[in-house]
Amino acid sequence: MVKLMDCTLRDGGNVVGKGFNAEITDIVLDGLTACHVPIIEFGNAGGIGAYEVAGFTAAEKDDVYLEIAKKYMDRGSELGMFFNAKRYMEKSVDTAKEAGLKFLRVGADAGEVKISAPVVKVIKEKGLKAYYSEMKAYLLSPDELAEEAKILADAGLDMITVMDSAGTMMPKDAAEYTRKLKAAVDIPVAFHCHNNLFLSAANAIAAYENGADILDCGLMGMARSAGNLATEACVALMQRMGEMKDVDLYGMLSFIDERLMPAMKPFGYHNPVPPLDLVFGLSGCHSSFLKRYKAVADETGVNLYRLIVETSAINRRNPDDALIRSVAEKLLKENA
Repeated sequence: MVKLMDCTLRDGGNVVGKGFNAEITDIVLDGLTACHVPIIEFGNAGGIGAYEVAGFTAAEKDDVYLEIAKKYMDRGSELGMFFNAKRYMEKSVDTAKEAGLKFLRVGADAGEVKISAPVVKVIKEKGLKAYYSEMKAYLLSPDELAEEAKILADAGLDMITVMDSAGTMMPKDAAEYTRKLKAAVDIPVAFHCHNNLFLSAANAIAAYENGADILDCGLMGMARSAGNLATEACVALMQRMGEMKDVDLYGMLSFIDERLMPAMKPFGYHNPVPPLDLVFGLSGCHSSFLKRYKAVADETGVNLYRLIVETSAINRRNPDDALIRSVAEKLLKENA
């Protein structure tokens, strides 16, 4: 069973500089936790402590992010922060622990295990989960990365992420890196896609098919450079494959449409695949039928996206008004 990790509030912060403001942070944490996203990474783009040592003046300070997160600690999601191994400060680990975070995800370039393993050990000694990002994973061969993963696992690591930081991997590469790490260690293996070659979805599927335990994404694809695999696209793809059923996809799409897209408009961020277009792909519904669906959804108050998906599962060739209304009535009864 593959799980979802959302890093909108860390990697996605790059679309506005170094990190989102308090308002966007609160909106996204509310939306993700309400939709039952199991693992959430938040904070500024450089991780906990980066504000102090790297001058991340465009972001909020760590204490602001941690105060916002308090409201969402009891919603069932694991909340944690990124932690650049080169900026290690023990007090940052203590801060994370005192704030009630579940994990710190240590990050370093592939090949830098010597500076990373000691940091992992400290995090574990402090009672937090230690996750890890093999940034620029392609700097090492799959076999070399697997050997590094063994060292980190021996240090007590709880999860390791293969990060295609430049979006340079092909699906065969994503498959091989995932397969080699899965064979080398007993801890969960995650895959983090970037979309520079428009292959983030294909690479995620390849990683999943070769045993990836976690897929790492960002809402609306928000991340550094060409962006990540969009969280909502990942959930849609995985749900078609029978995975991630616990995540509320329709709630997530409504959240994006009604709250996140309007909130990001002042920052000039354009969602490349809005929720409705994603639903057309998920369902196989042609956009020419939208007027019929929208009329029934507006009249009955049912979720437009769910109405399209469930009706299309019955007839996507030529759904008539009678069928659409009968599906809407069924949805109303289910929600009564």
